Amino acid sequence: MKRTIGLMLAFLILLPAKFFAQKAEKQMDQEPKLYTFTVKTIDGKDKSLSDYKGKVLMIVNVASKCGHTPQYKGLQALYEKYKDQGFVILGFPANNFLWQEPGTDDEIKNFCTLNYGVTFDMFSKISVKGKDQHPLYRYLTEESPVPGAVKWNFQKYLVDRNGNVVEKFAPGVKPDEKEVIDKIEQLLREK
Repeated sequence: MKRTIGLMLAFLILLPAKFFAQKAEKQMDQEPKLYTFTVKTIDGKDKSLSDYKGKVLMIVNVASKCGHTPQYKGLQALYEKYKDQGFVILGFPANNFLWQEPGTDDEIKNFCTLNYGVTFDMFSKISVKGKDQHPLYRYLTEESPVPGAVKWNFQKYLVDRNGNVVEKFAPGVKPDEKEVIDKIEQLLREK
């Protein structure tokens, strides 16, 4: 009888420990939510964000007819400066703010290439707010560690090498401002 009670107690003690160990292991195996999204490139091809594992990302909603459009120049310079260290910019054209991105994907691509020499990754036009909000932006604005609505074109999100959204910069914060560069350099140093 004592042996049976002892075995039952041992079972009751070990069962929760095993359960929590399995749960922790399962959580470690799960990919960060950001890596679960697939988006369309500006050329119409599917691209999984998991392809960017191990990179520091800047996700930015862009527009061709906005007062912030000259930020394309700063974004391209930032990309060129840090791309060899594992930094990538993901540009998402959006027409959500005063119809400042009315063009087709081809028109947007041509505009960015001809006017700003953009070589960072550009994607098909999406919606960053409203009923037709893209799931990536629903995650960024509602579930990420830096939630809140997209305020205007050129809002920037920084993602660390592990797929964690760690910072958000307002549209008026230019890509070459000290706070942006300091955060990018910090994330690039982290392995």
